[in-house]
Amino acid sequence: MKTNIAAAAGISEDDISIKATTNEQLGFIGREEGVVAYAVCLIEKSESTKV
Repeated sequence: MKTNIAAAAGISEDDISIKATTNEQLGFIGREEGVVAYAVCLIEKSESTKV
């Protein structure tokens, strides 16, 4: 997953973090009555520096 995201974004795999969690029996998801997926992406434009 990290490899594909890095390739698509043109960045290093080291700059990508993927985390997962459960709902611990909260709501319809925790009762196994449905599924949900969330994606959050922080994109920051950086200034290139000349040395």
